[in-house]
Amino acid sequence: MSVEADVLVVGAGPAGSATATHLARRGLDVALLEKSQFPREKVCGDGLTPRATRQLIRLGIDTSVEAGWLHNKGLRIYGGSTTPFELPWPELADFPSYGLVRPRADFDDLLARNAVAAGAKLYERTNVSGPIIDDTTGRIVGVTTKNGDTFKAPLVVAADGNSTRLSLALGLTKRDDRPMGVAVRTYYRSPRHIDDHLESWLELWAGKPGESDLLPGYGWIFGMGDGTCNVGLGVLNTSSAFGKTDYKDLLKRWLDNTPEEWGFRDENMTTKVSGAALPMGFNRQPHYVNGLLLVGDAGGMVNPFNGEGIAYAMESAELAADAIAEARYRGIGTSSAERALQGYPTQLKAQLGGYYTLGNIFVKLIGNPKVMGICTKYGLPRKTLMRFTLKLLANLHDSRDGDAMDKIINALCKLAPAA
Repeated sequence: MSVEADVLVVGAGPAGSATATHLARRGLDVALLEKSQFPREKVCGDGLTPRATRQLIRLGIDTSVEAGWLHNKGLRIYGGSTTPFELPWPELADFPSYGLVRPRADFDDLLARNAVAAGAKLYERTNVSGPIIDDTTGRIVGVTTKNGDTFKAPLVVAADGNSTRLSLALGLTKRDDRPMGVAVRTYYRSPRHIDDHLESWLELWAGKPGESDLLPGYGWIFGMGDGTCNVGLGVLNTSSAFGKTDYKDLLKRWLDNTPEEWGFRDENMTTKVSGAALPMGFNRQPHYVNGLLLVGDAGGMVNPFNGEGIAYAMESAELAADAIAEARYRGIGTSSAERALQGYPTQLKAQLGGYYTLGNIFVKLIGNPKVMGICTKYGLPRKTLMRFTLKLLANLHDSRDGDAMDKIINALCKLAPAA
């Protein structure tokens, strides 16, 4: 089979499907290539902040309870004491005031079908084996698949995740000076499956809280509303335990010290423990080169502050689509079109570069357990400080005409050099 299109999007996760949707709505002929078949499972992302909710709304997705979404109204934080601290999502002009929960298998399928409804052509079970390069220009002009098919287009979007073989084939290797995380998660039958907050554990204890060893990393619990909870933990490469830890055992040791009535015990586990890498802080650059644009995890878009990736996958998708559509109508191959494409990494850096630099610094600091201990002990009891921290860590603040906290965060992001 040989297919030609205006744009190829490789990978139909949130980044790829969002890119395809925005491009199709702008009138481009889009081929969306997915190596698996929907529905299919992914490890992270069931819990979505208002930042991700905003992008779903921009994609035209119905995020109502009636459409199958579980809503949450804030973040519950454990750390510094046995009593949790609840923070509502901020009331802002730029973002809705609610987050969402939905299983990734259903979520990714929904986004892919949304792209098809917009006009994109979805090719499932299409495993890309490598790029097709124009020998004269050095530009990517298509891809080949493992079953011998070819797909050709003047522009290609790499939305193929952290491993991003397509980017590697063009010599785009990850930067080792940027943070990387690893996350593991599973599901448990639990009476806590209905919850109006996402839950974050800033301290993981090997035994009784405050009287045992502090384990590396941070944990989460998301009630799924279907009788189960998504429970997992993440460890950053700034921790001395990174790469030297049995993460499944670490998860069990933490959960063995949660109340038994919550149900987080082996006999209630409904799936195996699975893991995934979290590429953070723009750890692969440039985000555009020779006809190839990187979106989502392929470009290291995960927020270093909180490990959130889906919101930024969809944001980068919209920015990439804007640049591609502009280039298409200027005339691919012209210098004017090329300037439009170069505008994509420029926009990424303008919107997220300073913030990610702050996040990269933050990750290095909390890699020291003593620093994390001081933050939880002295920071959590102070509500005003914690409201500021929530806005900073979740990147939820108004870009214009916000309150004093918003203005401080905006100023910090502008002062910091772009990542």
